[in-house]
Amino acid sequence: MLATLRADGYPRISPMEPRAFEGEMWIGGMPDTTKFKDLARDPRFCLHTATVDTHVSDGDAKLWGTVRNVQDEALHQRFANKLFEDTGFDLRGEKFDPFYAAELTGASAVEMNDSHMDVIVWKPGAPEYVVRKH
Repeated sequence: MLATLRADGYPRISPMEPRAFEGEMWIGGMPDTTKFKDLARDPRFCLHTATVDTHVSDGDAKLWGTVRNVQDEALHQRFANKLFEDTGFDLRGEKFDPFYAAELTGASAVEMNDSHMDVIVWKPGAPEYVVRKH
């Protein structure tokens, strides 16, 4: 799920499938959606895995940061070619506007163990650390 901030300051969550490509994470989708209008106005976001297991046995992850709109048609076409190769979804020849690259400012992941939960936290320029909860 992608969290953005609406014009009135309230949070919005939207389904999202970010993709890693050429060493960056990309947040793309249909143009003129409210989530992309949110990001154009305020580039802050949070991504959260859509966890359905209340015991979080498969883990859980969150990423947060800001986005920048990358208008590079050659990159867009390489991305579209790879997307088609991987999924069969054909955006080849399309213009992507917006096409957001994620600039991560932090991340966390949850791992469940028999007697505790570990929250692994990462921020740029700092080592990972673990918060253990019993």
